[in-house]
Order: sequence, then structure tokens, then C-alpha cells
Amino acid sequence: MPPATDTASPYEVNDSTVHGRGVFAVQPISRGRHIGRYLGRLYRADEAEARDWNHALTHVFGLSDGSVIDGAEAGNAMRYLNHSCAPNCVAYEVSDEAGELRIEIEALRRIVSGAELTLDYGLDIGDNDPADYPCRCGARGCRGTIAAVAG
Repeated sequence: MPPATDTASPYEVNDSTVHGRGVFAVQPISRGRHIGRYLGRLYRADEAEARDWNHALTHVFGLSDGSVIDGAEAGNAMRYLNHSCAPNCVAYEVSDEAGELRIEIEALRRIVSGAELTLDYGLDIGDNDPADYPCRCGARGCRGTIAAVAG
């Protein structure tokens, strides 16, 4: 008889030293492991453009078609993934069977139990000052901002 498959969640949400709440590994997570899907209310591009987002605390993920997933509305634990300039997870966009875009989260490297799961937000700030978007990740080589690196 084959061993039972562990389907328990590999993470939990707790207080974070980076910012507010964070997502933490409760068991080792292997490189390439699927962590989860970023869930929330989907705003079409025109709806997202017209919306006045609360920039003090947002849980939004922009998609390539201009639409936005707002994790603050009907979201899941993935909305608590904090930024790091040296992330251990990556978010990628995929199309589902119906052609709808979605965001999936995957481990970039092996993650030890107890470590906070992080993404590089690479925030598109347009012509705004990156200093207005400070980073608190504490990583060696921190660029000091959650904004995307010019280049």
C-alpha cells in the first residue's frame, strides 16, 4: 500500500516582522512546489481603472490584460504574502480552461519550516518616486523599495 499523500497546507498566516500579517511555512517546502492561487474579486480593466484603491493597504494583483484581482474581497491567505528583495516565491500568470487569467504562486527554492513566504512585488509606480514605496524586507542587498527595478 502506498504511503498517504500529505495534503495539509504547507503554510499558515501569522504576524510578520516585515509588515502586518505574513504567510509562513509550517513544513519544509520544496523548490517548484505550488503554494496556491491568488484569489479575490476580479475587476475588469475598465473597472480597475475607475476604482480609487486604498494605497495604504492593498491586496491587489494586476494582470496583463489590465484587470485586477483584489484579495481584500473574497481573497485567501495568499493576500498576506509580503514583499522581499530576495523572495523565496514567485507569482506567475496563467490562463485557465475558460481562458480566464489567474495568478499562481510557486516556491523559487527550498523553504525551511518557519520561514516567511515572500514575493518581489516589482510594483509599477509609473513616474512616482520609488522612495515613496519603502521596503522593510531586511534582505541583504535590499533595494529599499517595493517598486520595480528600472532596467
